[in-house]
Amino acid sequence: MTLPDRSALSRRDYVRTLVAVGGASALAACLETVRNDEERTVPSGTDDPESLPERQHAWNSVLSTDEDGNVTPPQHHVLVALSLVDGVDPAAEESRAAVEEALRTLERAYEWSNEGLLFTLGYTPAYFARFDEPLPSSVDLPDPEPLIRGGDPEFDEYDAVLHLASDAPDAVLEAEQALFGDRERSNGIDLEADLTDVFESLADRRRTGFVGDGLPAEHADVPGVPDSIPEEAPFFMGFRSGFRRSQATEDRVTIGTGPFAGGTTQQISSMELQLEVWFEQDNHFQRVSKMFSREHAEDELVGDYGEALADSSGLTDERIAATEADAREHGVVGHAQKTARARDDGEPPLLRRDFNTVDGDRPGLHFLSLQHEIGDFVRVREAMNGEDLDVPRANNGILHYVFVDRRGNYLLPPRSLRALPSPTPDGEDERG
Repeated sequence: MTLPDRSALSRRDYVRTLVAVGGASALAACLETVRNDEERTVPSGTDDPESLPERQHAWNSVLSTDEDGNVTPPQHHVLVALSLVDGVDPAAEESRAAVEEALRTLERAYEWSNEGLLFTLGYTPAYFARFDEPLPSSVDLPDPEPLIRGGDPEFDEYDAVLHLASDAPDAVLEAEQALFGDRERSNGIDLEADLTDVFESLADRRRTGFVGDGLPAEHADVPGVPDSIPEEAPFFMGFRSGFRRSQATEDRVTIGTGPFAGGTTQQISSMELQLEVWFEQDNHFQRVSKMFSREHAEDELVGDYGEALADSSGLTDERIAATEADAREHGVVGHAQKTARARDDGEPPLLRRDFNTVDGDRPGLHFLSLQHEIGDFVRVREAMNGEDLDVPRANNGILHYVFVDRRGNYLLPPRSLRALPSPTPDGEDERG
């Protein structure tokens, strides 16, 4: 891809575009921009692996929070799709050692934080199908399914995905190049290993994105992005997300028993958003009704972009229970209202870490969620579909505006098993 024109873009949009482009040239331009402009450095990591959490997904304690106590996600994200190199034996000790050393290089180079680098390495059902032995019963990792009537998404059937996240755009680009490019140093640390002997990076499946107040509004030059997005909104659909009391905790999504205790499951749904219809056909009252609930709109509970909701989506047990009545009486139900029906004893089952994207020069969302088991996500998605509700599709939450292009399920093992895990790490390795 061609590098963007620096003179035509704001600094934030320029570096965001460089992350989307990727590669050595984009990294060089990004380093020149952010480090020269700001005269800053990315904090380095640690030589002590024991100081890092056993859970790969343990991010919240090192992320900042907003004034309402909601965790602030990293601004820049890259999903690197990985396929095992032909002939590589995933059970071979030398292959596992190479993967682990490459990941340890990142941890030495970058602080485990949003100012440094956060990352996870997850594995698909297709990866575990390489072995004769099945995953233990304590792990729920089925093949992905469409999950909506008439849906026909592509599925992630390669071996693994590496999720890189940071507030520093140069960190995610440099880390990616360190693992798959031609570099000798990363953030001042000599590179002792990379992943190229074990994994191939699938460039056509690379996905990128961003989160941050005001970032979506800066993309009005992208086809399909209207200029009516609220300037303060952190997500394309115009509202805040990730409210603390509407998110599962990291403890809630962690596998508690079996050989993969300390891990979690991850699903990624890549979606296209019909923003022009959302913003130009519907008014604010209608958007609030469809995103949250009719009561939210009538009582003006949300504000311009969700700022009035503080640390919760504001859905009471009574409003959740009234979903069917709202469908009958008002002909509209809210997205958050519907999905809240999948809560367990009032507790949300998903920990969302999704982010905006303009991959393919279209507005979209990479909906990334962590959950104890994939079945939890399936329940939430079925509640979102609202097929039991007598309401027109255009008023059935946000279904009319969101279209899933790709979906994948992953196991995020604990850190000690992240390098080419066997489905039976406590037993003998069996390969197919």
